Amino acid sequence: MGYTVLIPARLASTRLPNKPLADLCGVPMVVRVAQRVRDGVAPTTRVVVAGDSPSIIQACRDHGIDAILTRQDHPSGSDRLAEACHLLALNNDEVVVNVQGDEPLIDPALVQSVADVLYAHPEASMGTAAHAIDTVADFTNPNVVKVVLDAAGLALYFSRAPIAWWRDGFANGVQTLPQPAPLRHIGIYAYRAGFLRLFPRLAQAPIELTEALEQLRAMWHGHRIAVHVSDHAPGPGVDTQEDLDRVRAVILARRQKSVS
Repeated sequence: MGYTVLIPARLASTRLPNKPLADLCGVPMVVRVAQRVRDGVAPTTRVVVAGDSPSIIQACRDHGIDAILTRQDHPSGSDRLAEACHLLALNNDEVVVNVQGDEPLIDPALVQSVADVLYAHPEASMGTAAHAIDTVADFTNPNVVKVVLDAAGLALYFSRAPIAWWRDGFANGVQTLPQPAPLRHIGIYAYRAGFLRLFPRLAQAPIELTEALEQLRAMWHGHRIAVHVSDHAPGPGVDTQEDLDRVRAVILARRQKSVS
């Protein structure tokens, strides 16, 4: 089934100025993200960059990427996506996948899987992804968001805390991971367009403010989130100059391998 991939792109960035337009081996980063997704998903999938600057829109169009100009004053990426749904006149039941514009190594198969998991769960308003945690350090790291699921593969809760809490393991000084392995949340989302229009108008939830996790707002208001469990972690995103240099090296290595 067809769906729309929206890639929000905001020019302002405190750690990496003009991040969407950062050069990645001759192509602006947000363009490379869009190309990677477009070339790896079904032909029926529409890929659109939702930018906040004419320079982003022009860079996309120069490379044959569909792009729309959104307002600069959106408080969050969800608000920008909601405006994009309006500008694109999407029907409420259409599926939208949000791919961040700073993930040039994203696996298109993951994008497809997140769309598929939402189609497979008509009771859910959102879809997302997770993968098994393989180190105690990640399990206890508050910067690693964890998720626990019910029997149907729907999220029960997201947290920065190590969940599910391993009572016996932590009582003895946790040295290994519980089994089955806990799950790390992957920050990619699918939405029904009608819910995406609604979401920015929902009141913030106390648990959302405590955990600093926006997806908890949806759950607090009674919406379900379906979760695709991936076999592997996603490629690294770009937040700093060091990240950018690392991703450039990966792309160059892939290019050299393809011609050898």
